Amino acid sequence: MGKKIAINVFYNLGLILSIFGMGWAFNNNSWLIVAFFAATFAAFLFFKIQLLKDVRKDIRK
Repeated sequence: MGKKIAINVFYNLGLILSIFGMGWAFNNNSWLIVAFFAATFAAFLFFKIQLLKDVRKDIRK
């Protein structure tokens, strides 16, 4: 369970840094970098949702 908590913290950090990166790139009119950060945000969000589903399944057992 400790490993899953550490992964969750990593995913949260990734989501936060992606948001800040999108804001920075948007202010500098770097649309390719905005797209890159949006893709990383989507990937971290997907993995976080999968992790939460896995944790809920483990708790129910």
